[in-house]
Amino acid sequence: MSKTTITAELPIDQILAGECIKKMRELPSESIDLIFADPPYNLQLKGSLLRPDNSKVDACDDDWDQFDTFKVYDDFTRDWLKEAKRLLKPNGAIWVIGSYHNVFRLGASLQDLGFWILNDVIWRKSNPMPNFRGMRLTNAHETLIWAAKSDSGKYTFNYEAMKQANDGIQMRSDWLIPICNGGERLKDEHGDKAHPTQKPEALLHRVILATTKPNDVILDPFFGTGTTGAVAKSLGRHFIGIEREAAYRKVAQKRIDNVRRYERDALEVSQSKRAEPRVAFGQIIETGMLRPGEMLTSLNGRHRAKIRADGTLIAHDVKGSIHQVGAQLENAPSCNGWTYWGFKKEGSIVPIDLLRQQYRISMSEGLRSN
Repeated sequence: MSKTTITAELPIDQILAGECIKKMRELPSESIDLIFADPPYNLQLKGSLLRPDNSKVDACDDDWDQFDTFKVYDDFTRDWLKEAKRLLKPNGAIWVIGSYHNVFRLGASLQDLGFWILNDVIWRKSNPMPNFRGMRLTNAHETLIWAAKSDSGKYTFNYEAMKQANDGIQMRSDWLIPICNGGERLKDEHGDKAHPTQKPEALLHRVILATTKPNDVILDPFFGTGTTGAVAKSLGRHFIGIEREAAYRKVAQKRIDNVRRYERDALEVSQSKRAEPRVAFGQIIETGMLRPGEMLTSLNGRHRAKIRADGTLIAHDVKGSIHQVGAQLENAPSCNGWTYWGFKKEGSIVPIDLLRQQYRISMSEGLRSN
């Protein structure tokens, strides 16, 4: 079955009403690029939680978060994770988020089912709810687990985009992000919180930007008030939400209807050099950007080599590719010829990598014009 056929069968950009496992079973296998799951925490709350002024904390005590035993919760977890694995494409991945009440059980189930854990991420809340009783540490974080469908999957990770988003430093696995509050916190018709565990859009923005591509399909089987759908739409991705509670679906649909997708050029993200189209040095010669007989000079100034018609170089008795000749002249095990060799331009020696970048730009412009 082709990718186009599978996508046509999917309820793209829709919120499905019903129990997550039942609705997941109705979707075609290997049709989803990414799953973001915020399952019930199974908080096991005992009694009301009060502030020092005796006002009641609006905690998560809804029926959907109640499970009779750990076994019942574990069975539920394995059932929906089995469906998640079936639905993911071979190179798909999943994110699950939880608190200390459930995340360790989620992690065990993921590994038992053959998912390949890539990272656990600590979402450190810059403004957590204080511990009112003073009997424990303030619970200031939640844990996300990022896992590939299998250890052989070629999952998406936009490394360079995450590095640039972090001021040019590798993105770490501890994320300092405020909890959802203020104008972002959705309210119902009575002015109360529409959902007790609404996640901040900043968290989903980072997850989706890091691990998907434009037009990818993201499934959220515990859709709630639709944070995943709202962020997916704005970032040019597709979503499928599953939610059993009518009140949440109503709020989520209204929210998503008001979201505008960013312009196409704004959705492009920084790519690593490995992700860029491969260019052979021979293509530079074929297009006349450099010509046979021209001389290249090593940027350290120690060596020169002549370009041959087939894109190889010759320097004295050394012949081969730009990489091979550079390595032999330097008596090194390897050499990146693109950054080793330069050509003369306006009186200066410029890396030939500049020509490779110009060639890639011309390729992308040609594809867009077609």
